[in-house]
Amino acid sequence: MSIKSAVTLGTCSLLLSGCGTALTVLQNDEGAARGLRKQKTYCQSIPRIYSGLAHDFCILNAPPDPTGFLVPFVLLDLTLSGAFDTVALPYTIYRQAADGSLSIYWRPARR
Repeated sequence: MSIKSAVTLGTCSLLLSGCGTALTVLQNDEGAARGLRKQKTYCQSIPRIYSGLAHDFCILNAPPDPTGFLVPFVLLDLTLSGAFDTVALPYTIYRQAADGSLSIYWRPARR
């Protein structure tokens, strides 16, 4: 493997690990909600349709990052998430109809 292909592969995997669509569509609901709770976002839930864009907007709606390091990556991810969300649209429409929106701050039902 050449250095150029290794750097390209590393960059792509780094971008996809922070991609809002990958975090909400490919990950289970609990993991996606935990990531948004960790960012202390003000969003209560996000729709599964275009969930990557909703994830990115929730990150932008969270309390500001003191380092300012996160904002450029989220702004770059908005375009990537929009494209990937469009590709995943048939699946996310089905999941929205079957499971509803992804709850971020949820409480288990009392019995």
